[in-house]
This record gives sequence, structure tokens and C-alpha cells, in this order.
Amino acid sequence: MKAIHLHAILLLAGVCAASAGNAADVTPLTPEAKTVESQSGWEFTFAPYFWAAGISGDIGQFGLPEVHIDADFGDILNNLDFAFMAAGEARYDRFSIVGDVIYTKLGADADTPAGILAESVDVTSKTFAGFLGVGYAVLEDQNGHLDVVGGMKVWSAKTEISFNGGILAGVDVEDSATWVDAVAGVRGNYFFTPQIYVTGWGLVGAGGADIDWDVALGLGYKFNDTISAVAGYRALGVNYDNDGFVFDVVQQGPIIGVAVRF
Repeated sequence: MKAIHLHAILLLAGVCAASAGNAADVTPLTPEAKTVESQSGWEFTFAPYFWAAGISGDIGQFGLPEVHIDADFGDILNNLDFAFMAAGEARYDRFSIVGDVIYTKLGADADTPAGILAESVDVTSKTFAGFLGVGYAVLEDQNGHLDVVGGMKVWSAKTEISFNGGILAGVDVEDSATWVDAVAGVRGNYFFTPQIYVTGWGLVGAGGADIDWDVALGLGYKFNDTISAVAGYRALGVNYDNDGFVFDVVQQGPIIGVAVRF
């Protein structure tokens, strides 16, 4: 059924535009801008970012058989209603607190084959992914640092289908799941020159999901003490399966971000 296939694409698209996880997940894409240091010794960075990821994998909802999805970023962008992605870091000496939030809303409509049960359906997919963790620099000098990081990642995915016309006119159904994973790994950066640096991370964990992983590598440029930017590539995978709700996907694609100190 076209509508069900569409909802599958939308749900995966949500996570794609996403990641709670670490798209700067754990925030390494908070381009390490040698952030501002307050009188208290704390340093702060805020980094909105954009991830043009495609998605492949399997999902299952509404008690239906699993559906295989393979959608590029163009497919997802056509159905995107709203997206917000941002990461942040508070750093004190070798210690850090890192966070990442991603929210996406996608919507689409499609006609049904016969128009008897319904003339058309509207599909809305909402996905939230949020990470909060702490880090400690095991290696650090004037050119960069390497941190070990650990924390919790919260996922929430919800799909709603509304039927228009036909026998099911006015009927709304939804399926959703929320879970928490513990993740840990490394993140860091290294300045080759006062302006050019490399940054990246690798995280893996489990909990509500059987496995939750995230890796990325980017090249950054520091414009001044306030603004820096980074561009790179990120891949993230999660495998969640509980009570008929299946979310087993891999998302990957280029990512760009801007870090602002304040």
C-alpha cells in the first residue's frame, strides 16, 4: 500500500535528519572554536548544524510486516516540514558537559489504490533524539585534545496516519516508541594551524536498542575567536525492536556546522 510505504520513508527520514545521537552528537561538530572562557574558568560553545543524510534499513509499525527502506536525502527533503539540530558544550579544564538535540517533523499525503476504505491518507512523522553526556580529556596540549565520553541518548519516534474519505473517513491511528541508550566513546580535535583543524568522534552503546553507534570526521576552520565552521561526513546506526515496533536503520551523509562562542 503506497501510504504505508510512504510512512516508512517518513519515519526513517525523521531519524535521518536526525540523530540524537551525536551529529555533533556528543557535539564534536561543535567545531572546537577555542571557545570563550569565562572568569569562572568555564568555556562555552553553541553549534547549530545541518546533516544531509540518507537512510537505509528496516522498520515495522502498526502491526504490519517490516518494510525495507532505502531513501536518499532528496527523498527526505521533499517531505520535510520542520527540523532543528543543535549541539553544545560546557568545558572546564579537562572536564566537559556535552549535549545534542535533534527534532524533525515530516508530512505527506497519498491516494489509496481503490479509494474504498479511504480516498487518501495523510502521514506525519515526528522524531526526537537527544544526548547528554560528560567527558574527560585523557590527552591535551595547545594543539588539541582527546576526550573519553559517556552519557545517555533518548530516542522518540511517532507516526500518525489520518484517513480521508471512504469507509475510514475521519479515522486517525498512531504508533510510537521511546527508548534510552547508554553510549560511550571518544571525541577530539587537533589544530594543524591556528585556523585549520580536524575533529571527530566515535560512540557506541545499547539499552532500549540492541545497538546504537555513531562515527564522524570533519575538517574545521576558525574564522576568529567567536566563529568557526566545520564540514565532514557522519554515519549513525540504531537497531530497536520491541513489541512490533522495529527501527533498524543506518543514516549517513555530509554534515556542516557553525560554532558560536558566547
